[in-house]
Amino acid sequence: MSEINDLSHVKSIPTPHIACDNPADIAETVLLPGDPLRAKFIAETFLTDVKQFNGTRNMLGYTGYYNGKKVSVMGSGMGCPSIGIYSYELIHFYGVKNLIRVGTAGTLNKNVKVRDIVFGMGACTTSNYVKLFGLPGDYAPICSYELLSKAVKTAEEKGFKYHVGNILSGDMFYGYDIPHANSWSEMGVLAVEMEAAALYSNAARAGVNALAILTVSDSEDEVTTAEERQLSFTNMMEVALSLA
Repeated sequence: MSEINDLSHVKSIPTPHIACDNPADIAETVLLPGDPLRAKFIAETFLTDVKQFNGTRNMLGYTGYYNGKKVSVMGSGMGCPSIGIYSYELIHFYGVKNLIRVGTAGTLNKNVKVRDIVFGMGACTTSNYVKLFGLPGDYAPICSYELLSKAVKTAEEKGFKYHVGNILSGDMFYGYDIPHANSWSEMGVLAVEMEAAALYSNAARAGVNALAILTVSDSEDEVTTAEERQLSFTNMMEVALSLA
């Protein structure tokens, strides 16, 4: 616990990973795609009066306006440790209150198809990230109901195909889910990604809101291209921006 709470190495902003010296330059609602180029795409496609607030390690971050509401978007990188760092700094040093992961996932359920949206109500995990909080049992990372209910309402209004339920945050991209995919599926887990469990845990500890909005990019029958994942999947982006 002492390592989690020890901020002696961070004296002030800018932080080691976010080169923004004014908290007002980052909105209270931040979209977090894993890919920084997807952050750039969202900013250029959906936001007005856009200003870049971060470029450290090429983890691009922007703030602008969507339908008159201030919103930020920044890449989070891949995996629990990466999003754990960025979400922590956004929450504790920049006052962010709503953190919305907009990412891709592989389906674990025959009814969840490529390009469907999945709202991660809970996040199972094979990562050790949650255990490092030192809790005396197994913590169940869950999303913010406030954000989830608003997101579902928007998806319904727009006629988007969506699913709500448990997702899996794993540490390994290649091969880890092959021996166990059926086990997770049998427990009702809808899709697999790599970040939500850490995001939900950081948000819960700080008393702020978090939600993972995912587009299914891979199944046994179809795999989308890197360019498609970066530049399309706009339905989930529209839902996420509506939460600002």
